[in-house]
Amino acid sequence: MCCQVLEIEHFEKPPGVLCTHCHKTEGCSIYAKRPEVCRDYECEWMMQRSLSTTLRPDRVGTILMEDPDSDEYRAVCDPSKPLAWRHPLVFKHLVSMAKEGRTVVAKAGLKAWRIYDTGEWGPWA
Repeated sequence: MCCQVLEIEHFEKPPGVLCTHCHKTEGCSIYAKRPEVCRDYECEWMMQRSLSTTLRPDRVGTILMEDPDSDEYRAVCDPSKPLAWRHPLVFKHLVSMAKEGRTVVAKAGLKAWRIYDTGEWGPWA
């Protein structure tokens, strides 16, 4: 799902478009030679053993990730499903992260929303 949802400037790949190097049945065709941006990406669901299998990105339509350039915790959705972060299991997780003091942001393409520890949410600038 990361190969479709995320923007990859190295390949001039916009969010929501499947990377040309990704083959749904075989995975990344350039895995051994993939660029640094792909090597550095860490899927929260795969890295955090404490996350439930019910939060698997392809099941809930949302990638959970740490933003490497800030302290934001992000839920990144495919632009064709911009409100996938509102899935009850995902939203509960995002609110719990906000309660831990994190800045939590849901993104879909160029749209973004801030999620607060109260369960409220609004546009993120």
